[in-house]
Amino acid sequence: MNQILNFVAGGILHLSWWQLVVVALVLTHITIAAVTIFLHRSQAHRGLDLHPIVMHFFRFWLWLTTGMVTKEWVAIHRKHHAKVEREGDPHSPMVFGLSKVFFRGAELYRDEATNPETLKRYGHGTPDDWMERNVYTRHSLLGVLIMLVIDVALFGAIGLTIWAVQMAWIPFWAAGVVNGLGHAWGYRNYASPDTSTNVSPWGIIIGGEELHNNHHAYGTSAKFSTKWYEFDLGWCYIQILRALGLAKVKKLAPKLKLEPAKTAVDASTLQGVITHRYEILARYADMVRHAASEELARLKPTRQKGSPNCNYSVLRRCKGWLCRSDDALEPEQRAEVDSVLAHNQSLSTLVQMRRDLARVWESSSASSEQLLADLQAWCQRAQQSGIESLEQFAYRLRRYAA
Repeated sequence: MNQILNFVAGGILHLSWWQLVVVALVLTHITIAAVTIFLHRSQAHRGLDLHPIVMHFFRFWLWLTTGMVTKEWVAIHRKHHAKVEREGDPHSPMVFGLSKVFFRGAELYRDEATNPETLKRYGHGTPDDWMERNVYTRHSLLGVLIMLVIDVALFGAIGLTIWAVQMAWIPFWAAGVVNGLGHAWGYRNYASPDTSTNVSPWGIIIGGEELHNNHHAYGTSAKFSTKWYEFDLGWCYIQILRALGLAKVKKLAPKLKLEPAKTAVDASTLQGVITHRYEILARYADMVRHAASEELARLKPTRQKGSPNCNYSVLRRCKGWLCRSDDALEPEQRAEVDSVLAHNQSLSTLVQMRRDLARVWESSSASSEQLLADLQAWCQRAQQSGIESLEQFAYRLRRYAA
């Protein structure tokens, strides 16, 4: 009887409380690594190839700890990128609201997984062998039940808690934090056409998935960190696998190249500008915000003297909207932006020049020669604008190279 009670209390291993915490963290972190390396970077975006042994280990582990089907996860994620923050995005906070995505993101995943059109259109190229068809997909819940038995056998009654943590880990961190907070809170290195953010510059807890804005800017890159101060733990694991001959990196984000002696805008400049357009737009947005801050500082004294200054209040309210595209603004927001621009020629010029610059890479019908002529004309106009910051921006722009 005592043996049975001891087994129920501590299982086979009889670990102390701190050892149980360490084990739970290790088990859940392996799951995080499987999601970011296998499902996300390798399967969904083809940023790297994994050795069959590594790939099957991740498939097996995810079957035990999440019950997720590779084809379903990949298809849903690819659809998110294809329709990001528009109607059809499976888990956009802009569509469903931040609260629903954060707290009920797993439900949105399960709902989309039942859509056969999503799986057919976006789920191509995922594993389709005997194990996938007859075990991992057909019996997706069997794995998590086996994991439950293993946890209870190894750790006793507390194994139920460890199993529950394992089951909640991905729905919370991936479906909630990345898909929710990763489009609502944090910082942005790149002005990608969405609201994606880097939740943290140190991608440790979620294996690098914290660098969500970097990923949306260069979706196929196997490495998520792009700045010197950013850390991508998932990339460290990939480098280890690479050194062991178990992984082959196929795609990385392009490195910014500036030619110091360049004086003319040529075809290489055009290619460099198109390649680094999100970095360019982010820098341009900083320039506009700085110009808006200077205008607010100029208007503030008149407001403090007791004279109501409508322009100051409106500009302060819509400062963050000045670099958004028109289709990303509500009608009331567009009206306020137009009101500000009507009273400030410099800001109006900066905003209009941003729109014109974006057309260089948004045009789908213009020839390379036409795009090059448009970029050359844009740089000339910028250098003749009389706005010092815009002139300096154009001088730097012409140094971009492929």
